[in-house]
Amino acid sequence: MPNMNNLQTGAGGDGLAALSPPCSPSLGDSCSIAPLTPSPSPRADPRPRCTRAFSVVVAIDFGTTSSGYAFSFTQDPEAIHMMRRWEGGDPGVANQKSPTCLLLTPEQRFHSFGFAARDSYHDLDPEEARHWLYFDKFKMKIHSTTDLTMETELEAVNSRRMRAIDVFAHALRFFREHALKEVKEQSSAMLETDDVRWVITVPAVWRQPAKQFMREAAYLAGLVSPEAPEQLLIALEPEAASIYCRKLRLHQVIDLSSRLMANGFELDSPRLFDSSFRQSREQLRRARHSRTFLVESGTGELWAEMQTGDRYIVVDCGGGTVDLTVHQIEQPQGTLKELYKASGGPFGAVGVDLAFEAMLCKIFGADFIESFKAKRPAAWVDLTIAFEARKRTAMPGRASALNISLPFSFIDFYKQHRGHSVETALRKSNMNIVKWSSQGMLRLTPEAMNELFQPTISQIIQHIADLMQKPEVRGVRFLFLVGGFAESPMLQHAVQSAFGRGCRIIIPQDVGLTILKGAVLFGLDPTVVRVRRCPLTYGVGVLNRFVEGKHPREKLLVKEGREWCTDVLDRFVSVDQSVALGEVVRRSYTPARPGQRKIIINIYCCSSDDVVYITDPGVRKCGTITLDLPEWQPGDGGRRGRREIRATMQFGDTEIKMTAVDVLTSRSVRAAIDFLSN
Repeated sequence: MPNMNNLQTGAGGDGLAALSPPCSPSLGDSCSIAPLTPSPSPRADPRPRCTRAFSVVVAIDFGTTSSGYAFSFTQDPEAIHMMRRWEGGDPGVANQKSPTCLLLTPEQRFHSFGFAARDSYHDLDPEEARHWLYFDKFKMKIHSTTDLTMETELEAVNSRRMRAIDVFAHALRFFREHALKEVKEQSSAMLETDDVRWVITVPAVWRQPAKQFMREAAYLAGLVSPEAPEQLLIALEPEAASIYCRKLRLHQVIDLSSRLMANGFELDSPRLFDSSFRQSREQLRRARHSRTFLVESGTGELWAEMQTGDRYIVVDCGGGTVDLTVHQIEQPQGTLKELYKASGGPFGAVGVDLAFEAMLCKIFGADFIESFKAKRPAAWVDLTIAFEARKRTAMPGRASALNISLPFSFIDFYKQHRGHSVETALRKSNMNIVKWSSQGMLRLTPEAMNELFQPTISQIIQHIADLMQKPEVRGVRFLFLVGGFAESPMLQHAVQSAFGRGCRIIIPQDVGLTILKGAVLFGLDPTVVRVRRCPLTYGVGVLNRFVEGKHPREKLLVKEGREWCTDVLDRFVSVDQSVALGEVVRRSYTPARPGQRKIIINIYCCSSDDVVYITDPGVRKCGTITLDLPEWQPGDGGRRGRREIRATMQFGDTEIKMTAVDVLTSRSVRAAIDFLSN
C-alpha cells in the first residue's frame, strides 16, 4: 500500500496511466491512454493569484428554509452590507433573509421568490393554484439524490415536475438581479459584471456532484461565464461560519456556559434559559436594524483566549442539514487548519416539520394528508407556515400548550373526505398529547412538542458526541453553534446539557447570518483555510506489471507480450488526508492512437483507504476527466511518436480543480472533471 502521508505526484512505482473498464481485463474505447513514464518531483506549487482584481464580493447563502445575500467592496473589506429588507414576513420573526420558495407560472416562467412567492401562491384560486409550480425547501433534493445529473427533476407542491437545474437557476437569477442592482446603487464607480466575485454556500457534507451542480446552475443563471470559472467560489457552510467566528468580539457572542451557570442555577434550569434566550433575541433584533456590519481587520477578542494549536468545533444547524467541522487556528496569521473531514447529515430543522406531518398523518390518515396537499396546496402551505411560527417559540420546560390554527379549508375538506369532524378524528386517534380547541386550533402540549423535536435533536447530539470521540477532536475548548436551527432554545438547551461541562458553547448573536457573513469574508480572502481534509479517496484505474502470487489471475492482461494487472486503483488522494492549499497531484498521459483528439479517464472514489482495485466493494465511478487535445501544428517538431499531456489536480480547495499542458509545445490543454455525467 503506498504511503499517502504526502501527495503522490507520479503514477508511482510501475503504475501506468492506462485504464481498464470495471471487471474486465481488456482495453476498450474508454481506455484511450497508453503507458507512459510518470513525471518526476513531488512539490507544492504556490497558489496562483487571480489574474484580475475584483471590486466587490457578493455571497449568496442558498439555504433549505431561507436564503439571502450580502456583499462587501474590496476597498472597504471591514464593512459587510446585508441585503435590503424583504417585503412580507411572519409576525414576530425578525427577517433578514427570505424563505427559499419559488413560484413559476403554468408555462414554467419565473413569477416570484421568497415572501412574494409564498403570498402570491396563497392568494391564487385553489383551482388555478393546481396549475402553478410552487417549490419549497427544494435544496434537500440535491443532498438526497445519489445519482445527481443535469436531468434530475424536482417535484412542485402540486406534483408537477421540472428539471432541478432550471429551478435552481431561476432562484439564483433572482438573487443576481437584486444583488447587482443594490451593489450598483452603493458604488461610486461604474461596475462591470466581471468586477464581481460571486460566492455560493453549500453544506460541507455535499459531495462533488452537488457542488458541480450548483456551479452549473450559476452558469445557467448568468452569474458568471463558464469561460471565467474563477469568478465564482463555492464556500462550505460550516467553514464560512468558522471564518466569521474568527472575527468575533466578546459582546457579539452569547456564551451559554456562563449564562446558564449564573446565580447558582443548574445547567438545565428552563427559567434562566428562557430569560437568557429572550435577552439574546432582543439583542439580535436591535442589531438587525442596521444593514451594515463591521468586522475586525484582524482576529477578534475571543481568539485572544486561544493559543496556537487550540481546537474548536463549528456545528452548523441549518434547515436541511447539520454540518460539523473541526478547525485549529494558526497564530499569529489567523489562518485555519481543518483537523478532521467534514461530517454531518440530513437532520436539520426540516426534520421537525416532517415529524409534525407524520403526526398529522397519524391523526387524520396519510391518505387524507396526501389528498389535501394535492387538492388544496396553498392551504397546506398556510398550515406549514403556522407550524413554523409556533416551532420557533418552543421552549424547554414550557408549561402551556402551543396553538396551531388549522385553515378552514382543512376542516371543511376533512369533513367532506371522511364524513366526520376533525375533533372526532382527534378523539379516535387516542393521541392525548394533542388537543382540540373550539376556536379551530390544534393544541400541542409540551409533551407533543418534545416528541416532534426529540428525534432530530437526538441525532445532532449523537453525531457531535461521536465526533468528539475521535483522537483528532479530543480536547476541544469551544463549540460554536451556528445556522438558523441554532436559534431554537430546544436545540441550545440540549447541546448545553450534553457538552457544556466539557467545552464552552458559543452562539454568535446574529446566528442566522453567520454563514452569510463568513462567505463574504471567504470571497475576500479564499486562502484563509490553509489545510483541508479529503472527504473521500479519489483515483483512477491503471495497469501495473503483473506479479505472480501478488495479483489475482482474473486481473491478468497480456498486451504485446507483456503481462499486466488491470483495475489497480492509482490514488490521487486518500480519505481524511491533509491537503494544503497549493499542493498538487500530477499525472502524465499519452494518447493511445496517433491523431487522437480526446482522452477520457474514469475517476473512482470510496469512503475507505484500504482498497486495492476499482472493482473492490465500496468503490464507485464518480466522474470523468476529459482532456481535449489540440491538433499538431507544423512547427511542433518531429516527435510525433510520443505525446505527453501533463495533468495537474488540486484537492485543497472546496472543489477539485484541474489544469493540463501539452509538454512538447507548452500549450494549455482544455481539461475538465465532470461529476454529473454518470
